[in-house]
Amino acid sequence: MNPHPLLLASSSPYRRHLLERLGLPFEVASPEIDESPADNETAEQLATRLAQGKAEALAPAWRDHWIIGSDQVACLEDGMLLNKPGNHERAVEQLDRSSGQRVSFMTGLALLDAGSGKIQTHCEHFHAHFRSLSPDEIEHYLRAEQPYDCAGSFRVEGLGIALFSQLEGRDPNSLVGLPLIALNDMLRNWGLNPLLQPPGPISAARTVIR
Repeated sequence: MNPHPLLLASSSPYRRHLLERLGLPFEVASPEIDESPADNETAEQLATRLAQGKAEALAPAWRDHWIIGSDQVACLEDGMLLNKPGNHERAVEQLDRSSGQRVSFMTGLALLDAGSGKIQTHCEHFHAHFRSLSPDEIEHYLRAEQPYDCAGSFRVEGLGIALFSQLEGRDPNSLVGLPLIALNDMLRNWGLNPLLQPPGPISAARTVIR
């Protein structure tokens, strides 16, 4: 299979910055899908379905592309989902609930050949063990980074690393939102090896709205 142009189906600057690390040119477009969980849907099923849905939503307008979709779902051990908090108060609640707990992050990934409909899907599991956090620590952290657009209310690539006692999983990039190891495997499955591509600019992404 000959490599096609890449499209990242996401409005997230975090996913865009992660994909840039592979050194491949790609475009960016934002899909619009309903992200509500279905009845009796597990976190893994939800993350995988949303990743595939994002890729498929853009397929009609990008028929010559390979489309990358990704979505992340975080949950406590009791099954409670942790979404993007959106504001300070909800972020305080989330970190208070997560304090001293093991939080599981399920990051769904899909690579869709929009022309043929062929698709690869995967769900990357990663676990974050939170320290027992004091109210002052939670307040200080949230005021410092304001991670209100991040599932779980933290940014592991910043000061958020201080919230944890242990991280468990094969790819820490999945915590940020895009499992690069799994994506590299998918691309290589279809004949595109990032290690064998000509060197290009550090940032080759181009944001496109159609």
